[in-house]
Amino acid sequence: MNAWDVLRRPLITEKGTDRQSQLNQYTFEVSPVANKNQIKEAVELAFKVTVSDVHTMNVRGKMRRVGRHRGMTRDWKKAIVTVAPGQTITDFFEGV
Repeated sequence: MNAWDVLRRPLITEKGTDRQSQLNQYTFEVSPVANKNQIKEAVELAFKVTVSDVHTMNVRGKMRRVGRHRGMTRDWKKAIVTVAPGQTITDFFEGV
C-alpha cells in the first residue's frame, strides 16, 4: 500500500489538539485494512518523523434519520500516532 492509501485524513478535534501539544500524539483516519506497522511506515515516510507508538481503534457507524428514512454512517478506523520527543508534524495539521 502507498503511504497516502493508508492515511486518509487528519482528525482535527479539541481533544486531538490537546494531545498534540501535551503528549506529542497525532490522530488520523486510516484505511480499515491497514495494520499498525503499515501506519507507522506511512507516517514516517510522509512526514519524515520517527514514530514511537501507534494505537488503533475501529469506530462503528451511527444510526441517522432524515424524516422517516433511516440509515447508517460508515464504519472507519482511527489511529493515534505518538511521535518521538522533539519532532512535530504541525505544518501539516495547521494547513487543514
